[in-house]
Amino acid sequence: MGRVLPILFNTDMVLAILDGRKTVTRRVVKKSQCMLADRKEPHELDRRHALFDGMTDAELVACTYRPPYKPGDTLYVRETWCKNADSEEYYYAANRETGVCAPYGLKWRPSIHMPKQAARIWLRVMDVRVERLQDMTGQDILQEGVNCHVHPEAHYFEGNKKMMFEEVWNSTIKRQDLDRYGWDANPWVWVIEFERCEKQMEG
Repeated sequence: MGRVLPILFNTDMVLAILDGRKTVTRRVVKKSQCMLADRKEPHELDRRHALFDGMTDAELVACTYRPPYKPGDTLYVRETWCKNADSEEYYYAANRETGVCAPYGLKWRPSIHMPKQAARIWLRVMDVRVERLQDMTGQDILQEGVNCHVHPEAHYFEGNKKMMFEEVWNSTIKRQDLDRYGWDANPWVWVIEFERCEKQMEG
């Protein structure tokens, strides 16, 4: 049986999951995930080691870093939320139709602080692989939940989708990390495919 783990999504991506448009997420392969004694970023790996002989770059990264999630894991989505202490009812920013105010004068709380019992969206990890960020196709970007306003057969479809996803991706990266993990840096990423599932029962 797989693990039960949290995963964070911003409000736009929560909406995409609820709409059924998002079935994949990409997360940066980071130094902290390296299984070598001297942790390195993927671009710092020394290919001269005999263990790595004959491996492709993707195989090298996949065997050297520990993915945050594995097939079979169940994920509960952490999203922007708040709770009415009187009624014990949870509210979610992705549900608001107009404005940016939480109900009853409550304040929205960041997703990172969302408790497991407040989770309403559960996902099952179906596949995990590594690739370079810019290896994405236009169809890959659609699976990431980015709204499509261009016909897939249009000659500029691929370029249009990549421009849109570049903006989305960079908005999730801290400014000081853009040179390492931004779109232009073309970092190695975990490609995590998932599907909606029922809430994982305790015990």
